[in-house]
Amino acid sequence: MSTSRTAAAALSAREWGVLLVLCGAIFLEGIDVAMLNVALPAIRADLGLSTGMLQWVMSAYVLGYGGFMLVGGRAADLFGRRRMFVLWLSVFLVFSGLGGFASEGWQLITARFVTGVAAAFMTPAGLSVITTGFAEGPRRNKALLFYSGTAAGGFSIGLVVGGLLAAVDWRWVFFAPVVLSALILIGALAFVPKSPRPDRTGQSLDLAGGLTITAAVLLLVLGVERVSHASLVPTVVTLGAGLASLAAFVVVERRAAAPLVRLGIFRSAPLVRANIAGLLFAAGFFGFQFLVVLYLQELRGWSTLETSFAMIVIGVDAILSPTVVPRLVDRLGNARLIFGGLVLASLSYALFLPLGADWTYLTMLPSLLLLGIAFALTYGPLTIVATEGVEEEEQGLAGGLLYAAFQFGAALGLSGAAAVDVAATASDSAAARLDGYQAALWVPLAAALGAVLVSAFGVRSGKGQVVSERELSPELTTAE
Repeated sequence: MSTSRTAAAALSAREWGVLLVLCGAIFLEGIDVAMLNVALPAIRADLGLSTGMLQWVMSAYVLGYGGFMLVGGRAADLFGRRRMFVLWLSVFLVFSGLGGFASEGWQLITARFVTGVAAAFMTPAGLSVITTGFAEGPRRNKALLFYSGTAAGGFSIGLVVGGLLAAVDWRWVFFAPVVLSALILIGALAFVPKSPRPDRTGQSLDLAGGLTITAAVLLLVLGVERVSHASLVPTVVTLGAGLASLAAFVVVERRAAAPLVRLGIFRSAPLVRANIAGLLFAAGFFGFQFLVVLYLQELRGWSTLETSFAMIVIGVDAILSPTVVPRLVDRLGNARLIFGGLVLASLSYALFLPLGADWTYLTMLPSLLLLGIAFALTYGPLTIVATEGVEEEEQGLAGGLLYAAFQFGAALGLSGAAAVDVAATASDSAAARLDGYQAALWVPLAAALGAVLVSAFGVRSGKGQVVSERELSPELTTAE
């Protein structure tokens, strides 16, 4: 039986070529964000940016990525996944390079916004190539877990590579992705198969829905992002406008003949749980990393490179996701792995709560290692559950929903952690800053515990657990 399952899950050379190209793209997206994170101080020093403008260098990408993700996912379904992937990978390449030539802050911010928009179209297109090109079951699970491990590896490796490149010249943080993008583009043209032009009879890109949901996500992400540094009234107005746009989107979609987001897709309880759990997990994960970096660099005086090497242990997920996790999925099922991973993430954050002013790296190591294991157990299975059982013509939409949830969760976690940190820091003394970090560390823990609660319903209902081999792969009947 296990031999039959292994044979059924084996990938051909062509499939490995497609998978490596798509893994390269998600690796590119992860490494691009991580490298910029550690290069911000060098960018500020060279271009003379204020704190507000420096913050916009990061926020512009988040707004472009989060704001256009659902439109990007639906565009892949309507206009062709390969076509959208190649087109927007090319845009990503061009504007990443333009960011490296920026001499003014507004030029860099504009380049980052367009790069984020390109990623919003490219990422769900790449994911849907996997979910439509690999049969649901062991083959797709293997591909998705390999894919998720590469995504994690991009972020972890990007921290170190970014530190090395920034030490030479921060502009290489933008030029290096150009080289990688070009290689991936060549690979995409060679390996990703052309597919028949999608039948769009009676369908079109829902412009009204696209405008309202993009406005909603942009305003909500912007409002959440401003919580930590803007006054109350503008923040509330921004969030209110975002909620109003979201309500308008729901009205538009109910009346649209060919909606951007078919609201019936939310009748899938596993999909909804995966998106909510993904949002909360991302909130905890990015909020925690943000606080650890501040603690190491601002309070402990560690260099960018020292911090990068300290955090790289989280990258153990890049090893576990394609090797160990597929076996655990077969044995335990996705729902149990997600639940277990979120419990480990909660434990990781809880162990960091008594943070001291002079903690050694060995004291921090258990939390960082547990977080890497938690990421491996959670990220890939969430991707599987969020796309499992979805019709082929809506795979781009399903991927867009999941990545939009991740992006919004990241913005929520970062802003929430920053807001609590600022509120709890009474002065600029080391003791006061430590108080701020300790208070803010409750934010990722609360987010992770919320995700544990949501995922527990999946375990109770039995959804996403071990399914019989015949259900996962009907061809195994013949193999037996």
